[in-house]
Amino acid sequence: MAAVRAFEAAARTENFTAAAAELGMTQAAVSYQVKSLEERLGSPLFVRERGRARLTPLGARLLPALTGAFDAIEAAFASHQQEDESLLTITTTHTFANTWLAWRVGSFQMEHPDLAVRMTTSNELCDLRGGDADIAIRGGGGGWEGMEEYRLFESAFTPMASPECIAAVERKLGRPLEPGDLPGQNRINPSDDWWQQWFADNGVPADESILRRAGIRLENQANEGHAAMAGQGFALLTPLLWKGDVAAGRLCMLFPERVSVRGWSYWLVYPHERRMVPKVKRFREWLLAEMRLALDEIDGGWTAQGRVPAAAQMPAQS
Repeated sequence: MAAVRAFEAAARTENFTAAAAELGMTQAAVSYQVKSLEERLGSPLFVRERGRARLTPLGARLLPALTGAFDAIEAAFASHQQEDESLLTITTTHTFANTWLAWRVGSFQMEHPDLAVRMTTSNELCDLRGGDADIAIRGGGGGWEGMEEYRLFESAFTPMASPECIAAVERKLGRPLEPGDLPGQNRINPSDDWWQQWFADNGVPADESILRRAGIRLENQANEGHAAMAGQGFALLTPLLWKGDVAAGRLCMLFPERVSVRGWSYWLVYPHERRMVPKVKRFREWLLAEMRLALDEIDGGWTAQGRVPAAAQMPAQS
């Protein structure tokens, strides 16, 4: 291919020196590549003249097809680059998309009307280098090899339910709910490790029969929150993600001061080599600013173990 490229440039300019300058090669390198192609074909492509390389009939016959082929290749790459620059693809979890990002990402697109935004949801690993997406937002401990990482917020959780559900239970009890009442109530995903941790953090005895009891089992927090809003029971939810529903009265935090921390965080992630791509840089700056506002609004950004760190200004070490 290098030899064909050298021939096409030399044939089009009819000058080995001009071809060398166009390709960033030496004149000797262009001459060597053309000679190797002539040897492979078994026929000369040029008649060398002083200051000019005149095509032989074979060379003249090959040139239009090769020039058209290289033009097509360049057009294909240019089309890809144009599409890549105009479309930002984000992959995130079902929960983060449905409870937080989908409510806000439109404002990012309106700030950047030249950029289309596509959001996909999945809890599976994705190949960012292979082109699955430009950016990923995932939960975990961080430390993904070769990735630029920005810690968005620590995953915390506390029991929530609809006001109607809470009122019905308290009528039966004849008093306000207490943490020790929850093992006997309808809990969404009752065998989830989060319940075990929350009970332990709050000194609530919970044996295996309580943790393994029958109940509604849903695959992600987004579904759990909507089931709780529908009055299906008590769910362990992340306050930051459900702030809007709490403010609107669709959900209530039973014990605002009793928030457990999961031990992992949500992260913005993309390959190191993509960090200065304009669309990635613009989304990163927008997301970190939005996250700082969200953390400041959620009760001052606190959890049971203290203030949640604001969204990172510098990438974490991976």
